[in-house]
Amino acid sequence: MRKYKQLLLANKAWSVELLDEAPDFFARQVGGQKPDFLWIGCSDSRVSPEQMTMTPPGGMFIHRNIANLVNADDLNLMSVLQYAVAVLEVKHVIVCGHHGCGGIKAAMDGGTEGPVDRWLGNARAVHQAHAAEIAGAGDQDQRINRFVEVNVRDQLVRLARTSVVQARFAADEPLALHGWVYDLRDGLIKPLLEIDSTTRLDDIGAPDRVLV
Repeated sequence: MRKYKQLLLANKAWSVELLDEAPDFFARQVGGQKPDFLWIGCSDSRVSPEQMTMTPPGGMFIHRNIANLVNADDLNLMSVLQYAVAVLEVKHVIVCGHHGCGGIKAAMDGGTEGPVDRWLGNARAVHQAHAAEIAGAGDQDQRINRFVEVNVRDQLVRLARTSVVQARFAADEPLALHGWVYDLRDGLIKPLLEIDSTTRLDDIGAPDRVLV
């Protein structure tokens, strides 16, 4: 059987199973969404945010890109962020990287071209800013994983400096930003950093430019 047909059969089985458990499940889905979380993660096919956190449909607004980067000129991400924070009023925004990230490895080793190469400029800037810390982490895998961690830290601060997040903080409305790393080796998530309206961003040591 062709693999894409397996996806359709699996979808039917999933729908039947949910209806057996809760006959009104899809009727409730049509009524709208009110997620508590916005997840900004990597596009890697091995990292499935809803599955690894056991979050049901409707519980998480999701944006994914290569190496979980926060770029000011990424209208896709900035639109998702605006809608999630200003309209859906999520209470938590998570930036989650993962150890062994291919995008981070490419940003460190080079060899990319075209759109991917341009996209990874943000990650290369993170590497340049923390080169000594990353170089001192150990062997190649350890250096990549440390790069993953400092990248999450810097992207979270970039996120905290966006105008939509700053407006939510200034309004004293509940919002917390979380920097996490997922470990492919054991399936566990490691919390690295949390930012809220009381956090002094200058003390974290990451980009200081306000993003629009």
